[in-house]
Amino acid sequence: MDPMNSVRHIQHVGVELPPPTEGPSAARERLRDRFPRTMTRRMTHLGLLVGAVLDGVTLTPEDAVVYASTFAETGALENYLASFPAASPALFQTSIHPGAVQQVLIGRQQPVARLWPLAGRERQVEQAILTALLETSSRVVLTGGEERGTWMLEHGVASDRAFAFGCVLTRDPQGAIGAISLQGDTAGADRAPTLIEFAEALAARRTLRWAGEAGTISLTWRTPGTAARSSEPEAG
Repeated sequence: MDPMNSVRHIQHVGVELPPPTEGPSAARERLRDRFPRTMTRRMTHLGLLVGAVLDGVTLTPEDAVVYASTFAETGALENYLASFPAASPALFQTSIHPGAVQQVLIGRQQPVARLWPLAGRERQVEQAILTALLETSSRVVLTGGEERGTWMLEHGVASDRAFAFGCVLTRDPQGAIGAISLQGDTAGADRAPTLIEFAEALAARRTLRWAGEAGTISLTWRTPGTAARSSEPEAG
């Protein structure tokens, strides 16, 4: 594979874009039927959202997972910090960065070849895509998202909304609904999207193109403008 001219084909897209008014308890109630009851009691808000966007995706031990989140388990981290001086070991364990996707994999008892958890801000989407493109597994799950913060949001270290996305990427174009590609040029491209902008583009099947540090990255669709599979709840 030429890393400067690489492509992966999108076989599945799932997106969760709940309204800002939906908190962890409401999300648990809405999504509980998608998980075994024993799982949901221990899952974080983001874990539930990531599990929902990967609902119906069957992984194998040969697959790789790329997970992107800037703030990750904000709710657990807020509660952990609030538990001082009697710090809670359980909340500390739940607050680790890749916790959401690990909850899903462990709950399903699903081993994978590799898990790549990535943090960052301006170039996070680009880093996640490059990791997926360079991964040697023929099938890669690219997923990520955020929880909505409360008091941490006031300090600028949390997301202002909860969301999640997940897509299955392969080398095989057969049956694909779109593609993510890297080309060795940087001409005529827009700025890199944020994580939420990338999730919204996946949900709307909107084309993206921007100049990355390694070349031009593109998100394209076979039928642009057709809504992708989304778990966004209906209004009311």
